[in-house]
Amino acid sequence: MIRILICDDQDLVCEGLKAILSTDLDLEVVGVANDGAEAIEMIPTCQPDLVLMDLKMPGMNGIHATRHIHQQYPQVHVLVLTTYDADNWVFDAIRAGARGYLLKDTPRERLIAAIKETVTGKTPVDPNVAGKLFAHVQQQTSIPDTSIASLLSEREKEVLGLLGKGLSNAEIATKIYLSEGTVRNYVSSIFEKLGVADRTQAAILAIRSGLADISNQ
Repeated sequence: MIRILICDDQDLVCEGLKAILSTDLDLEVVGVANDGAEAIEMIPTCQPDLVLMDLKMPGMNGIHATRHIHQQYPQVHVLVLTTYDADNWVFDAIRAGARGYLLKDTPRERLIAAIKETVTGKTPVDPNVAGKLFAHVQQQTSIPDTSIASLLSEREKEVLGLLGKGLSNAEIATKIYLSEGTVRNYVSSIFEKLGVADRTQAAILAIRSGLADISNQ
């Protein structure tokens, strides 16, 4: 059972999230907070596994709350759920320690899946937000990190480069004339060699290594 603390200043949103999450037997909403300070106060009592965090709230906003939770309660995962996809909100939330970043128009099934992914160490990110993150990483990386590519075979580097551009396994398979199963095996091998848990982390490394150039997409 995954214990969830919802933090959002809108009562209707909180009630809607409680109703959505209650449809899955693996999830339990153990508390609702209306700002970041209240969420922090509730953690020792509620003992959540995950805080579903809004960002722009009166009082303590979600960025400050995420940073405090990350520092004081590192075992508690923070998954951002917000309407804001502006660069500064995205970057600040990730820097503060958020494990994932979703927008409020995320479908119910995807939200539930993202919660489960977050507590297992993955980093679910909305596709629109992921593009901003990748572009930011690329801008900050003036010199490619060749040590990343040195861990991989030539074919794995090719697959990682395409993954870093946002292609799915099926799209990669079509692009380089392999079966989707073979690509899936390459992706698993890449994850293991690079020590990453999901495609978002792998894509960021692809950009850092210079294998994925998304500037011309």
